[in-house]
Amino acid sequence: MLLQLTISNFAIVSFLELDLRAGMTSITGETGAGKSIAIDALALALGERGDSDAVRPGAEKADISARFRIDKLPRVKAWLNEQELDEQDECILRRTLTREGRSRGYINGLPVPLSQLKALGALLINIHGQHAHHALQKSDYQRALLDAYAGHAQLIEKSSRFYQLWRQLSNERKHLKSEQAQWQAQRQLLEYQVAELDELALASDEFPELEAEHARLANGAELLSDCQLALNVLADGEETNALEHLRQGLKVVTELSAMDALLAPIQELLASSLIQLEEGYSELSRYLDRLELDPQRLSEVEARMSKVMELARKHQVGANELAKFHQHLKQQLAAMDNNNERLEALDEEVTHAKEQFLQAAERLSHSRQRYAQSLNSQITKSLHQLSMEHGRFEITVTADTTVGFSPLGIDKVEFLVSTNPGQPLSPLAKAASGGELSRISLAIQVITAQKVETPTLIFDEVDVGVSGPTAAVVGKLLRQLGQSTQVLVITHLPQVAGNGHQHYFVSKNSDQHETQTRMQELDTDTRLQELARLLGGDKITANTLANAKELLIS
Repeated sequence: MLLQLTISNFAIVSFLELDLRAGMTSITGETGAGKSIAIDALALALGERGDSDAVRPGAEKADISARFRIDKLPRVKAWLNEQELDEQDECILRRTLTREGRSRGYINGLPVPLSQLKALGALLINIHGQHAHHALQKSDYQRALLDAYAGHAQLIEKSSRFYQLWRQLSNERKHLKSEQAQWQAQRQLLEYQVAELDELALASDEFPELEAEHARLANGAELLSDCQLALNVLADGEETNALEHLRQGLKVVTELSAMDALLAPIQELLASSLIQLEEGYSELSRYLDRLELDPQRLSEVEARMSKVMELARKHQVGANELAKFHQHLKQQLAAMDNNNERLEALDEEVTHAKEQFLQAAERLSHSRQRYAQSLNSQITKSLHQLSMEHGRFEITVTADTTVGFSPLGIDKVEFLVSTNPGQPLSPLAKAASGGELSRISLAIQVITAQKVETPTLIFDEVDVGVSGPTAAVVGKLLRQLGQSTQVLVITHLPQVAGNGHQHYFVSKNSDQHETQTRMQELDTDTRLQELARLLGGDKITANTLANAKELLIS
């Protein structure tokens, strides 16, 4: 519930602070006094777009704050928790707007984007404007009204979820099918290339090993003779060899180290060198024992290397990269096979998702039809009360399960009306005059508002085109609505204003320098004066006061 609205430097308002209560609050005033300014300011606090022209002339910044009580609004508290905003029993929405056009929004003192102000505002207040009957002629708005009245949020969420899944899978299938023709053109070449490389069966590290083996085989004779020479130098030479010389040197140093301990480390180094030289000699001997001249193996290695390099040139890759390229081609071929399998699976998934969507959409459609019947009788009854004795109202819900898919289901919702005896039901825009459309719109808004979970409702001159006994009925309907919901009504009709639980009067004061709008709460005596003014103009008589007293409902 809206507890307080504070407005500073907005339009022609210098400063205004309204303390509001439950029930129906009537707001009246002279023509041009700015009765809707407070509502316009509140709309800014709720995240609506604004521009620098809204800043009061001479001021640098407009500032609007709206304080709400939310202790009995679990949806609002849950939203605040979800957004990690401070959640108490009260909530303050604030909006500032500078003359340079900069705008800032706040929730409970924390800066937020306007989208968050708007999302929270939608949970707190519903504003019905005087031009709502124009929107009422549109099918989308009619469907939204029916869904709001029926509380279809969960059914719509489920329908939307399955619709999005169906669209996603359908688009994936369409994309894969569009590529399938290109796959078929490439597949034959790809299969040939993979088969050719499969036949080669080149291992990942094979080519460097072939290069090493080829170098060994091609230089076998030289390796054989030079290894033998090395062995002779190391140990096999009869006249001189390294091992013999090292042994003799070690023997001398060992004897000398007995005379001088400083030679002991050198003796250890020479002993270690002797061991390593002996091991090197042994390893070289074993290498030479295994070394063979194998012309046939050399021929085989050269032939395989030649084949590898031939295919590498053919595919324009390095010989060392051919095995990796082979795996890449196999992966491409496997991907084509997987895509074909995916296409087959997608056919089933798309069908299943479509069935799920249609089941959810049909449940939504059945619920719409059920609630449409309830609204038909209620709105028709309300039209009779609003001096349309022969009025007849009907909501048609037409389901299209062939092509009419959307996240909101499969239905086309249309409001039909007949205002005269024998007149067939026709769409609102064609069947009703301007005054009739206003009354029909008012009846729909009042009835649907009773089911919408918004704690505060604002009716901004929705009674335009209504007068006399009909206005009295409108007032009673709005007061009845105020028994369960906070209702703010901007009106020019005394029959409506007199039904308010409280009443504010809007006035405009001007001097040579500036114009200001003010709002003041009226007591019983001043309410009578205002109702008499609405009845008879500026000249208030005993008769108009008596009539006003009859209209004032305490």
